Order: sequence, then structure tokens, then C-alpha cells
Amino acid sequence: METLGFDLRAEAVLHNLTLDVLKSNEIEGEILNPDQVRSSIARRLGMDIAGLIPADRNVEGVVEMMGDAIQNFNQPLTEDRLFGWHSALFPAGRRGTQKIRIGAWRDNRTGPMQVVSGPMGRERVHFVAPDADVLEKEMRRFIDWFNAEMAIDPVLKAAIAHLWFLTIHPFDDGNGRIARTIADMQLARADGTTQRFYSMSAQIRQERNAYYETLEKTQRGTLDITAWLEWFLACLNRGLEATGHTLAGVLKKAHFWRENAAKPFSDRQRLMLNKLLDGFEGKLTSSKWAKIAKCSQDTATRDIQSLIDQGVLLKDSAGGRSTSYLLKEDSNFGRG
Repeated sequence: METLGFDLRAEAVLHNLTLDVLKSNEIEGEILNPDQVRSSIARRLGMDIAGLIPADRNVEGVVEMMGDAIQNFNQPLTEDRLFGWHSALFPAGRRGTQKIRIGAWRDNRTGPMQVVSGPMGRERVHFVAPDADVLEKEMRRFIDWFNAEMAIDPVLKAAIAHLWFLTIHPFDDGNGRIARTIADMQLARADGTTQRFYSMSAQIRQERNAYYETLEKTQRGTLDITAWLEWFLACLNRGLEATGHTLAGVLKKAHFWRENAAKPFSDRQRLMLNKLLDGFEGKLTSSKWAKIAKCSQDTATRDIQSLIDQGVLLKDSAGGRSTSYLLKEDSNFGRG
């Protein structure tokens, strides 16, 4: 990554931080708007990109937590900092319709903290967290350990911190996302940089079943955490290998704009071309163009036809109920 220019590195960081936020939430079943996440991160990084949109409070909160952990990785982890992250995750003080305790350790009002799955009446208890009465003491021990200088590999420390925080389970909700944020903070310390060129959470999302299975076996077992450390390191390694796809996408985007720098694209066309280059979900149709670019159907059709005439877009030969379009350079992908 050091061989690339500043703009390409910034684009790679934006892509990976966006993945981190989206996938860490997906692991918990929370689906965020990708455009809002990307826009929020770009603003925090001071990047001037096309198509910035406002973000909801919950999106801004998640991005604020991740940004603080990565950008300020050398700052100590404190109780107040953790409370701030938790409050940012739940700006309305609720999980759905249920009011939860925000910016404070959980208490005993609703009984023991359990991780449960399965239908009502046939629930399976995966894990019972420590009693709320010992949380202050246990979290003080964890925070002191996390901030201390010690002769331990910093990547192994990230794996231990992830497991330890999840095992204490100090909050009513959001423990998984905060545990992964703490691990990301420690990985940034290990890397010695605020630039993130890989996404651990994206890889965990792909391996979610193994993630939960390994966590449960470790938390139910003895104090030997070797299996968890092995899984964490292997998952991180696969996440690093996947970085090649990220870099390929960033280079492809840079190549496209370099090759088409002289073409007279409108702001709408630049917006939609960037969405295609970033990996547009589904097929691009004129109606989707009109909705995303906030223009009429006729304007969308003219925009698309202009790009076809300039040799940038092609009609998708796959056909279907409505005509769709793709970038010309994507049309031969996987052929020949």
C-alpha cells in the first residue's frame, strides 16, 4: 500500500473502514445503509467524494466509535471512553422498543445476563455472564491490563482483549460490536498506524458460525484459550489475504478515472459511475438511476444513453424484464 499515492491509500482506508462498520453490525443482525456509512466516514476523514449524503444518528454513532478507536488508538482505554462508545451505539437509549441502560454497566434488574438462541420455550443458553455486582472490579482489571505495557505479541493481545471483554459482557447490549472495536483498536496499535487496509469484521462476518462456535466452546471450557487464539489468527490471516480484492478494486477505480479524465461527465453521471465502480448491488436500470440520482426517468435515460455513446456503459446482454446496464470494462470479466 505504501507504493500507492495518497488518494489511493485514502480510498482503500475508506473502503475498509466502511466494511468494518457494516459487517460488525451485520454479525449482530443490524443492517446499516452503506451509503450513509461511507458518507459519514468520508466526512470524518476529510475526504471530498461525490454523492455524500446525511447519515442517521445510529449510523453516526457507530462510525464515531470506530473512528475514535482507530484514529486515537494510542490513547488509553477508559471507563468513560467505553461509556461514550456505548452511548453512541444507542443514541435513543433503546434496543428496538426495549429501553436499555446506556453509558453504564448492566445491573441485576432483569436477572442474569445470558446469551440465548432458539424459539420461546425452547431457548438454548450459550453463555451466562458474570454477576453485575462484580462488573466494576472485573472491568477495572480488564482496562488496567489493556493499557499496560507488556511482553506479549500485540496481535495476540487483540485476540485476548476481544475474548475477555465478551466474557465479562458488561453492557445490556452492544457487547459484540464494542469487543470487535477494542480488538480493532489493539490491531491499530500493532500496525502502528491509523490507516486500515483490511477488515477483520468483514472476515468474521463470513465465518460467523465458526466465530460463535469457537467463542462458546472457549467460554464453556477451561481457562485454556489456545483454540480461540488459533481461530482468531487464522481468521485475521484470511482477512489479510482478502485485502487483495480491495486493492484490485481501488486500482480499477483509479484506472477508470485516469482513462476517462477528459470525458464531459455530469455530476449525476460521476455519482452513478462511482457507485458502479464501488460494487453496485443488483442490476443498474434507468429507474434505479432516476431514484438514486434524484432525477426524472427521461433525464436518467439521457444520462445512460450519453455514457453508452461515449463507450463507458453497455446494455446487459442477459436481458430480462427490464433493460439493465454495466460498465464496459466489466462486460468481459471472467471471459476468455
